[in-house]
Amino acid sequence: MSFINYASREINCKIVYYGPGLCGKTTNLQFVYQKTAPDAKGKMISLATETERTLFFDFLPLSLGEIRGFKTRFHLYTVPGQVFYDASRKLILKGVDGVVFVADSQEERIDANIESLENLRINLKEQGYDLDKLPYIVQYNKRDLPSAMSVEELRSELNPTNVPEFEACATTGEGVFETLKAVAKLILIDLKRGK
Repeated sequence: MSFINYASREINCKIVYYGPGLCGKTTNLQFVYQKTAPDAKGKMISLATETERTLFFDFLPLSLGEIRGFKTRFHLYTVPGQVFYDASRKLILKGVDGVVFVADSQEERIDANIESLENLRINLKEQGYDLDKLPYIVQYNKRDLPSAMSVEELRSELNPTNVPEFEACATTGEGVFETLKAVAKLILIDLKRGK
């Protein structure tokens, strides 16, 4: 659920990057952060324990316009990749407005992708959300690697509902902003509908 700050006339929206360990969630956020103008973003915060890390930052895109006189500020989060950090994942999903599922395109990671996607659905359901009713994007990351599966194979395993999808290479930034803009646009459409 987006949070409205009447004092600053901002609507705050939460986007969570979800996916298996080492799929590129952190790399996506780091690329966006590096390329966002300093006056339009907050600090990047890394909540790290010995074994897990969660990244967070917020930014105010200047090109997306206003809704009823309010600016839109997006808060981007990553979840820990490993499934045994489920409590952290659930906490980070609280109040989510949109999800980017970052899939690792490598053939040897397909089982981890499927497990993580199922985990996302379960964790959202426990909090009263339905992934099929949320603004949701699939990003096929690591397209540059030789063991990358075809998009058709990935789609049949990871995107049976045909949500918007993007090919990406987060280390070079290819597809990163396209993914973010698409999920932000879906969130704004939801907000304008009054959901």
